[in-house]
Amino acid sequence: MRQQVQQRQRKLADIYPPSLALRLMDTKDIDQADFRSAWNVLAENASEPNPFCEYWFLRPAFRAFDTHDHVSLFTLWDNESGPKPKLVGLVPIGREVQYGRWPLPHLQNWLHPNAFLGVPLIHRAYERLFWEGLLAHLDRHGGHNIFFHINGVPIGGPVQSALADVCAAQGRKMELVHSQERAMLQSALSPSQYYEAAMRSKKRKELRRQKNRLSEHGELTFRRSSDDVALDQWVEEFLALEKRGWKGEEGSALDCAEETRLLFQQSLAGAAAYGRLERLDLRLNGEPIAMLVNFLCPPGSFSFKTAFDEKYARYSPGVLLQIENLDLLLLSDVDWCDSCAAEGHPMIDSVWTERRAIGRYSVAIGGMARRAIFGLLLQAETAKMERKGQM
Repeated sequence: MRQQVQQRQRKLADIYPPSLALRLMDTKDIDQADFRSAWNVLAENASEPNPFCEYWFLRPAFRAFDTHDHVSLFTLWDNESGPKPKLVGLVPIGREVQYGRWPLPHLQNWLHPNAFLGVPLIHRAYERLFWEGLLAHLDRHGGHNIFFHINGVPIGGPVQSALADVCAAQGRKMELVHSQERAMLQSALSPSQYYEAAMRSKKRKELRRQKNRLSEHGELTFRRSSDDVALDQWVEEFLALEKRGWKGEEGSALDCAEETRLLFQQSLAGAAAYGRLERLDLRLNGEPIAMLVNFLCPPGSFSFKTAFDEKYARYSPGVLLQIENLDLLLLSDVDWCDSCAAEGHPMIDSVWTERRAIGRYSVAIGGMARRAIFGLLLQAETAKMERKGQM
């Protein structure tokens, strides 16, 4: 794999003028101190934040899920921005051999079930340059792959808009093949004002009653932390709490597999080290009954994982914790929070009223033959979406 990456790297020189360079990196080479520093600066200046594409999250994700080194990291550098080249774009790319029920090899931004956004990290003002370079590379070195698939991209955001502009300018087919709207928190209201506006008075009264009844079982306390104090213990409590519930019964809890357990432990430790972590918990007599992890990536934030004690489900501890989580509205450097929840989620949709549209796009690459095959695929895909009412 390393030799193949080096061979492809040598072919990239003719894509950009000397001022810009697109480098293809082996994921095992990402621990270099200079690269980590450049990556962090990119994340701080990204056109659209994405914690799942930052170093502290991707590094443990690669170790957990890319054990055969099938993923490459595409990076764009500006050589004339200062004494050192500036990293201005980054996205992990992998090869897929199946598209739905069809055996169609294609390239795709690399995601896994615990990564809830796929938008590349691109420095502001470099969006078009990034897509022009990446698509040019995929045209020339796409191999037998028929098209490029980009998943988990905010619809209408600067990154998706730049991709659409580049495709339109190049006469390149690009199609939205799936979309969803998930709950989002964004408001100029105070937490109490937002809660009153979002929740009917009858429901607020019921939640007050549930909280009072819950308090009858002992001391009810809420805690919010953004540091790494006692983080290891907190992580173990979260994993145990989640595993006791339905996810543990189904085998999908984080603690049901070593890979997801390590990803959770290491990503939270990394987020804390980079100042990205916020964790909340609701406790009864010192024992956690609801817990929540946020990743803070100004100007946005992301709800990563939540768990609650199903023994107390009739008191809605998860909702009570989300009411406390509305204090996100008080953070001066955070304008919104992406729930990262499935569309139509019955709990968070009842608390947060805004929605964020996330799309999956297919993009033509290569010469005329590949693009013709891709055109036929798009016809079939859009016909299927029309039958399902998604368009």
